[in-house]
Amino acid sequence: MALAINVSSSSSSSVISASSFPSSELKAPQIGSLRLLDRINVSAASLSLSGKRSSVKALNVQSITKESMVASEKLDVVEVEDFEELAKRLEKASPLEIMDKALEKFGNDIAIAFSGAEDVALIEYAHLTGRPYRVFSLDTGRLNPETYRLFDTVEKHYGIRIEYMFPDAVEVQALVRNKGLFSFYEDGHQECCRIRKVRPLRRALKGLRAWITGQRKDQSPGTRSEIPVVQVDPVFEGLDGGAGSLVKWNPVANVEGNDVWNFLRTMDVPVNTLHAAGYVSIGCEPCTRAVLPGQHEREGRWWWEDAKAKECGLHKGNIKENTNGNATANVNGKSTVADIFNSENVVNLSRQGIENLMKLENRNEAWIVVLYAPWCPFCQAMEASFDELADKLNGNGVKVAKFRADGDQKEFAKSELQLGSFPTILVFPKNSSRPIKYPSEKRDVDSLTSFLNLVR
Repeated sequence: MALAINVSSSSSSSVISASSFPSSELKAPQIGSLRLLDRINVSAASLSLSGKRSSVKALNVQSITKESMVASEKLDVVEVEDFEELAKRLEKASPLEIMDKALEKFGNDIAIAFSGAEDVALIEYAHLTGRPYRVFSLDTGRLNPETYRLFDTVEKHYGIRIEYMFPDAVEVQALVRNKGLFSFYEDGHQECCRIRKVRPLRRALKGLRAWITGQRKDQSPGTRSEIPVVQVDPVFEGLDGGAGSLVKWNPVANVEGNDVWNFLRTMDVPVNTLHAAGYVSIGCEPCTRAVLPGQHEREGRWWWEDAKAKECGLHKGNIKENTNGNATANVNGKSTVADIFNSENVVNLSRQGIENLMKLENRNEAWIVVLYAPWCPFCQAMEASFDELADKLNGNGVKVAKFRADGDQKEFAKSELQLGSFPTILVFPKNSSRPIKYPSEKRDVDSLTSFLNLVR
């Protein structure tokens, strides 16, 4: 066991436990505010960079050295926590158990990040533990009216006050004056998200030692499929500063979306009314829309951009860039990408194969080809329907194929195959060399079949 020592003055004020107050009367320090400690910190020794963090226990001793401390000094003995091991122990635990452990362990130094979507389940779980809890939210200034109404409803329903974090007004003013209100449609959402979301979040987390998120493995198979229920945050810093100073809890990591919604309905939890209109993943109003059948929930966010860009930066630690510049899942520091569309009735086209297909003017059969990247969560979301389509069309005069169009093939696909973003679906009719691009985002079997029947 690793030990680190902090020295505190014997004249320190006594501490009143948060648990001695009722939840509704708890006077919590505001997230992001400065907190003054009357102790001398030994910083480097109290942190571990390999999935560990410290919890503090007081110990009285007579002296440390002949020259330094007097008999009344107090020592803090820091026991290093192995959060990778804790994650393994909690892997099969329920969200309620994980939430209870998080609140028990960090008390008033932990808070729930609430976006105004189905992550309201986190607040319900915290409420069920009976422990005091804090909730914060990022008000970007561009949220839907329905989201603001939900914030108000949640505060009244649970008798809490959400601690709102706002972007820096000067930074927002400069962005809008220089680039306009909707610059993200032209040059990507990262700059706007960095100002309106990431930097306010960074300020919020600097006042905490841990935070709780609503990330689920099934939300984004390409980037979130391996998130643990608890981890040392790989991106942000906490109250003590430095790498490893913040712990991130994901209580619903192993829960499927349908089960979250069953829980919300059973407990009669207030939800965002946008969900009833087809919105699944909800963010800022200009960057969020409803999804269609056969689409992954994240396709309702930043739909004009390539799939690999669809993280706003709040959970950037899930993403790792490989040598080809493609986003992959970060699994314990390793990049793993399994191929998709593996039905025996799906033809795997090489670069030469698709070039030959393009040259044919009179084909014996029509072809439908998906241009894909295996790491793309939206390609992954349509895998089942495309494989089903291949099985359905087998022997019916239409060949179903795939062409991996990322990496070295991306520029070719963009210039010759009309690739805009992943996935792109092309139909090669029997009597035409030029492919027809499927224009819709409905990728279910019936929609694809109907289009084929019109153009084949």
